[in-house]
Amino acid sequence: MNDRGVTLAELMLVLALVGILSALAAPTLLTYVRVSALQAGARQLATVINLGRQIAISQNTAVCVEVVDANVRFRRGGCGGAIWTGPGTDGAGVIRISDGGELVISATADVVFSNLGAASPAGTYTVRNVVDGRERSVIVAATGRISVH
Repeated sequence: MNDRGVTLAELMLVLALVGILSALAAPTLLTYVRVSALQAGARQLATVINLGRQIAISQNTAVCVEVVDANVRFRRGGCGGAIWTGPGTDGAGVIRISDGGELVISATADVVFSNLGAASPAGTYTVRNVVDGRERSVIVAATGRISVH
């Protein structure tokens, strides 16, 4: 006998198994997406902070790194100085780190880079996912070294 195709019962069984596996995998996938977004946000923040350091060195001036909501802004000449605008900033000099609203940035202090690239004071910027509370830290050492933890 040459039977072709599948029965309705077999099709229903396969669909049920796919549904069960999808339901079991969905929470893991969502956690992975959130952790990846948090890590990407922390790395982007470290890159932006390093840009502030490079501006301080290349323009031979102090640059203050300010946290504005979930974004960053630079001030030339220290924290009371003029707002820096350039590539990657909007009209107010803000560099966007998170557009989705899931990430929040806080800082222990506004770090000021000298014209030699040293940071004063050293500081820690914390990137937190408001949905699940996970955090990553971007640490700026007094030497100007920036690392993500």
